[in-house]
This record gives sequence, C-alpha cells and structure tokens, in this order.
Amino acid sequence: MTASEPESVSVIPTAAEASKRNFAQLSFRRRRPRYSPLYGQFVGIAKFLLPTIATAVIVIIVVWPELSEQRSRFTLETSRIDRSEAENLRMVNARLTGVDASRRPFTVTADAADQKDAKSPEIELVAPKADILLGNGTWVALTAAKGNFNRDQQLLELIGNVNLFHDSGYEFRTKSAVFDLTAGDATGTEPVEGQGPFGHLQAQGFRIYNRGERVEFFGKSKLTFNPQAGQKTK
Repeated sequence: MTASEPESVSVIPTAAEASKRNFAQLSFRRRRPRYSPLYGQFVGIAKFLLPTIATAVIVIIVVWPELSEQRSRFTLETSRIDRSEAENLRMVNARLTGVDASRRPFTVTADAADQKDAKSPEIELVAPKADILLGNGTWVALTAAKGNFNRDQQLLELIGNVNLFHDSGYEFRTKSAVFDLTAGDATGTEPVEGQGPFGHLQAQGFRIYNRGERVEFFGKSKLTFNPQAGQKTK
C-alpha cells in the first residue's frame, strides 16, 4: 500500500482578495495623520504656557480677595469747588530751585503756590521758605507768612513775620523784604530787629548787596554791643 502524496495548497491570493488587501492598506495610509513643523512648535509653546497660565490663575484666586479688601478701605471724598478756585492754578508743597548770575544755588519752597492767571508771572506763596548761598560760602534761611514770586524778574517778596537766619548765628526780623534772586540783593523798608554774636540791633530798614558781601542798616538805628563778642575776637 503506497502512501498518497499530500495535496498541495495554493497560497496565491485571488484577484478579489488582492484587491481588498490593497484597499485596506491604502485606507490605513490615508488615516495616518501628518504633523507639520508648525504643529510641533505649537505643542512646545503650549507645554510652556499652560503651566504658566495655571500658576497665574492660582495667584489671582488667592490674591484677589485681599486686593478687594484693601480697595474697600479707601474712599474718595469730593468737596465743592468754586468757579474762582477752579480758574486758579494751585500747587501744594511747591519747590523752586535755580542759580543766580554767579551760578550760586538758591531754593524756594512753600506750603502752597497760587497763580491767579496762567499768563501772569506773579505767583502767590503760602508760608514760603528760602535757602540762599551767600558770596562767602555761608547760607541764609528766610521764612515768612506769605510771599509773592515774579518768575520773569526773579523777585521774591516776603510779607508778614519775615525771619532771616544766618548760619554764623545772626537772626533778623522784619515785616517785609524783597530779594532779587538773580543779583543776590535784598531790601527791607520796614523796621528791622536782630541779634547775634555782636549784640542787639534795631534799624528802620536794611539793604544787602551781592549776596551778603555788604549789609547796610539805615534810618534811626540802635546797636547794643556785646562786650563778650569783642573778647572772643581777640
């Protein structure tokens, strides 16, 4: 009895099967997404921005109630403003700095400065204070109840309780005085009284030339000399 040879099995696909297989491969290739370089950049940027945005949102959630609480502590108060006040120009804590003809500095401050007309060079000062460097390198401080400053002429007029303090120990008091900030001169026509290391002085007026290089007292004057001042100078 002879063994029968096994039947051969054909593995060659038919035309129909080959067509189906090719269609499936083509469909799979079409379904595969294609990523452009721009998409990769977008993904990289998103990885950086998303954590940052999340952190910012958390900070806002935590801090916003505190900011709202602080905001509620402040109130805006308004007052009635007259038409005349609205037309004036007013500056609080005004400050003026400059130099004279010899390039020596001076400073003028005031609690408030009012300019009645924007075109006018005149400025009214409330509680003015001035610091002026004299020609010999010493300083003079001036105070008054009120004053006027002319921007064009650089003239400072002090009115009411005018006090002059010299850094060497002199002090003078008068009712009014006018200072030329450019030339460094000053004039007072009201009675003046002062004291210092020399003694006590009374006069009807005074003049200061060239930033204190020369001081003159005029009118009826009286000087009470301090003997100790002469002994100290020996």
